[in-house]
Amino acid sequence: MSRGVRIRLLAFVVLSAVGITYITASYLGFVDRLLGRGVSVEATLPTSGGLFEGSEVTYRGVKIGKISKMTATKDGVTLGLSLKEGTKLPLDSPMFVHNLSAVGEQYLDFEPPDDKGPYAENGDVLKGSGDSLPVDEGDLLVELNSFVESVDKENLQIAIRELGLMFADTGQPLQQLLDSGTVFVDEASAHTAETRALLDDAGTVLRTQEDQGDNIQTFASELAKLTQTLKESDPELRTTLEETPAAASAVDKLLLDLEPTLPILLGNATSITQVALSHLDGLEQLLVVFPRTIAGGFTGTDSDGYGHVNLQFDQTPPCTQGYLPSKDWRPASDLSDSKIFPASCTSGPPFVQRGPKYAPGADTPVPGGLYRSSYDPTTGVVDGAVDADGDAVRLGDQGNLSVLGGDSWKWLLVGPVAAAP
Repeated sequence: MSRGVRIRLLAFVVLSAVGITYITASYLGFVDRLLGRGVSVEATLPTSGGLFEGSEVTYRGVKIGKISKMTATKDGVTLGLSLKEGTKLPLDSPMFVHNLSAVGEQYLDFEPPDDKGPYAENGDVLKGSGDSLPVDEGDLLVELNSFVESVDKENLQIAIRELGLMFADTGQPLQQLLDSGTVFVDEASAHTAETRALLDDAGTVLRTQEDQGDNIQTFASELAKLTQTLKESDPELRTTLEETPAAASAVDKLLLDLEPTLPILLGNATSITQVALSHLDGLEQLLVVFPRTIAGGFTGTDSDGYGHVNLQFDQTPPCTQGYLPSKDWRPASDLSDSKIFPASCTSGPPFVQRGPKYAPGADTPVPGGLYRSSYDPTTGVVDGAVDADGDAVRLGDQGNLSVLGGDSWKWLLVGPVAAAP
């Protein structure tokens, strides 16, 4: 072996020894204590909770140091914590002992509510409580055993047997259900934007339903009453549904039979209705005065006589002035719509003396100085009508004058003279 090789081997051994020593010292914390680096604080717990010297110390799961020393006290355990240089750990941080894995490997984790100070410095003491410790394995086993013992064995057997019956021969449907769930999740993942929009819209719908809660409850209550009424009327509804097809067929047959004439009948009825509506005031006057005339027509005769009432219609020549010339008349077979012609008699007396232009409520001038008026059945006064003396004209009922015997006809002459003004 040459001298150069021996020198390189010696240098390798020395560097390896220095590196191993440094790593060991750093792991044991000798370097930090020697150089005065890091933060040394203490923590108190009622018990160790499975911690040991060298256990990790974390800040919300991030390693910030380790437990360098453990001291038993009459109140519990005091832990010496060696934290990394520059660690900002709030003094009000709650601490918890967690398991790194299922087999244990406990570590101490700090979970502060925020990152605000004051922060832990050398010599500070952080205090833990019973809530900081995990559930003791012994207590867990005791509670678990008590739970198992509390289950009724006979009922448990029945439940297991029923579960077996429920899932018997359901392997393929369950597989389809799981496969469909996987496909659904894959589709939702492939359409993330649409899924989010759906969830947002669903939130809007739910909020709307919450705002309309009272209305929905009222609707449900009224719907329940409606369904109850339908339930109580079930026989009648069944009868209606059973007889409706036959009735519909009969109505359909009737309409088919009337198809040639019904439109013409309805069209003529419309025309007649329009004419009656245009002369509504005159018809009302006729319906009011005619019964009074009929009622008083027989009061001037005795039991052996008779009375005669004549409803005299207009006997004058037909009025043609103001109407459409005959050369412009349409044939009766023309059922199409046409422009409305405002027909009315514009001739003066003696034409249409009893026509609509003299009826109550007419809006045309009265030719010849004649008057038109309406009759008030309550007072008997004919509105706007006066006699030769200027007194109001009254349409009165003289009552049953047949009690006067053979002279009752005289009242027709005496009555108007004896009537009070």
